[in-house]
Amino acid sequence: MVAVVDWAVIVASLAYAAWALVAVVRNQAPREPYVIGAGVVELLILLQVVVAIVLMIGDGAPDETATFIGYLLMNLIIVPLGLFWALAEKSRWGTSVLVVAALVVPVLVVRMQQIWDAGAA
Repeated sequence: MVAVVDWAVIVASLAYAAWALVAVVRNQAPREPYVIGAGVVELLILLQVVVAIVLMIGDGAPDETATFIGYLLMNLIIVPLGLFWALAEKSRWGTSVLVVAALVVPVLVVRMQQIWDAGAA
């Protein structure tokens, strides 16, 4: 995996989670800027997916390919699902869902790095 892309996804999702957490503390419902922020995080995740697929085709897949692809797909859908849920719930709890979804992303990325690195060893 490409560390620069992974770190960009991690930093962006943590920044997004912090931003949404401020809104939770202020008792704010999710608004349009949070949709844009989720879009930025999702674009970085899409870039990560493309890079991972290209690397799997070119350099070979990790030993636990099915698990890696599962994490990759979960990473791809967690932010849109969280955003959909947050927009359906028009309270601070909707914004809380954004925080949780954004915090899941770095965990998935780190786990994918571990799987990838285990296959390279």
